[in-house]
Amino acid sequence: MWCAVWDFEVSPEQSIGGTVLEELRERAVADGVALRVGVVVEHNDAVLMLEHEEHVEGRSPLHLPGTVVRPGESLAGAVVRAVREETGLVVTDILRHLGSFDYLSSAGKPVRREHFAAVVASAGPVRVTNYAEYRWVPLTGDLPVTSSIRRILSTYQE
Repeated sequence: MWCAVWDFEVSPEQSIGGTVLEELRERAVADGVALRVGVVVEHNDAVLMLEHEEHVEGRSPLHLPGTVVRPGESLAGAVVRAVREETGLVVTDILRHLGSFDYLSSAGKPVRREHFAAVVASAGPVRVTNYAEYRWVPLTGDLPVTSSIRRILSTYQE
């Protein structure tokens, strides 16, 4: 008998520690910003980047996997969900916090995007859902990303 499992909870290791995650959430609440997460996944000295079908002028075509943190959802849960929903990969560990940046959403609301380094069970197959393509982009050279993401990736390499 064959059975498909569509919605499941994965509890990754949290090398980062739960206290760090809770402090980040509390700070966002105190600052009155909505939370999003971005995730750095590395394989063979390259980072997984996602590419939209249509490129918006003035914005980088490449993005890290990420998502909105849902009400009541933990940051760890959002990291797992972002990677799973956007790439089909399964996060097994959240290693560390890489930094954040604040911006205004298209609706003019304040948003904070917290970034994390994560380990996945396997580097493939990658199955993109909200994007046209994915690329494993080498961490060397001039990465085609925004200055904010370049700073996050620089922190990741430290």
